[in-house]
Amino acid sequence: MQRLALFDLDNTLVNLDEAFQVWAKEFVEEHDLESEAADWLLSLDRAGYPHREVFFTKVRDRFTLPESVDDLWSRYRQRMPYLVRCRPEVRYELSRLRASGWKVAIVTNGTADNQLGKIQRTGLAEVVDAYALSGLEGIRKPDVGLFEVAAQRCGVPLEGGGWMVGDHPVADISGGQAAGLRTVWIDRGMWPDHEYGADHVVTDVLQAMEILRTEGDRPGRPGNADTDLADEDANNRSGRSRTTMD
Repeated sequence: MQRLALFDLDNTLVNLDEAFQVWAKEFVEEHDLESEAADWLLSLDRAGYPHREVFFTKVRDRFTLPESVDDLWSRYRQRMPYLVRCRPEVRYELSRLRASGWKVAIVTNGTADNQLGKIQRTGLAEVVDAYALSGLEGIRKPDVGLFEVAAQRCGVPLEGGGWMVGDHPVADISGGQAAGLRTVWIDRGMWPDHEYGADHVVTDVLQAMEILRTEGDRPGRPGNADTDLADEDANNRSGRSRTTMD
């Protein structure tokens, strides 16, 4: 298996939830809303309205705001890249992977301006080989096409295998598996009853990177078909591995 590592962006490499909390507080203050409005915004986000056009339609109706939905959504996209943070140790470990021969790319759903702004302002653009954004390519995870774009931009064929790391069980894990990749699921506790099918389950992206380094250093890597088959057989016998971070 080739050393190709694809990473999701939001709540994988960057902490979108933390940034969203800051944005919600700013939004409430800017529009002179009651303090309880911030909790409502957070609950709406957790209720499963990640598509911001739908989200801001509900927000505008709830608070009878004068701005259009397009204006609210546009201002959110402009602001969010300034609020998200990528930990220095995450950027460092991405650089280490590349230095040890891995091709590293970001595969993310979202509008081009918002996602590209996050990648550039957090410094991630300098520590990866490529990125594939659904807003630019016109296809979204779990569509295999977006994974193919990322692999091509890394200069390797997707058919050579690799890894997908992300927090969404469908977009990242099911999508990665459909693309023929091994997977690491970052379990943030959002799907407590979900039957994960990932090769590994962790609670932090740094743990995922440690798994990749270990896999990359094993004898027979990369590209040893006999070793890959033996690994698959052993994995099937022993079950999936789960790692947590205290």
